[in-house]
Amino acid sequence: MTEKEALFKEVYRSNYSNIMRLCMGYVGGNKSLANDIVQDTFVKVWENLEGFKGKSKISTWVYRIAVNTCLLYLRNEKYKKVQIDHNVLQEPTDHSPEAMDTSNKLNKMYHCINELSEQNRAIILLELEGTPQKEIAEVMGQKHEAIRTRVHRIKKELLKCISNE
Repeated sequence: MTEKEALFKEVYRSNYSNIMRLCMGYVGGNKSLANDIVQDTFVKVWENLEGFKGKSKISTWVYRIAVNTCLLYLRNEKYKKVQIDHNVLQEPTDHSPEAMDTSNKLNKMYHCINELSEQNRAIILLELEGTPQKEIAEVMGQKHEAIRTRVHRIKKELLKCISNE
């Protein structure tokens, strides 16, 4: 195994689940589409791995690639058609009242996140992943103070949306 292959394997292993959850949030829970975006993200990581300069953490660099890849999909008319033609909300396999309630809450959250602007969606999805706000600022190319304020405003907007659903 080459050094590049070993590095890529480690980057993939340590970032896959976070990138998958990020992409799931962007596409409203559509797992198939999220898988496609994650695959495209890691293809881009592989293609550009040798060009990574190490000016930020590698996870920040991978997040940036994932956010940009998600935004490209969202701008694509094909995605808009998929969103209209298919119900991408999660159906629970367990039909107990608790599972149904949890599923409804998740569907509301995905719906409300999808209503946000592309940039706000990226910020809140990274926040929900537990990404430190300083790292979110790096990924988004903004100051930490601005991100802190926007996260607060986005959370208020989401709470309002969820309670109005």
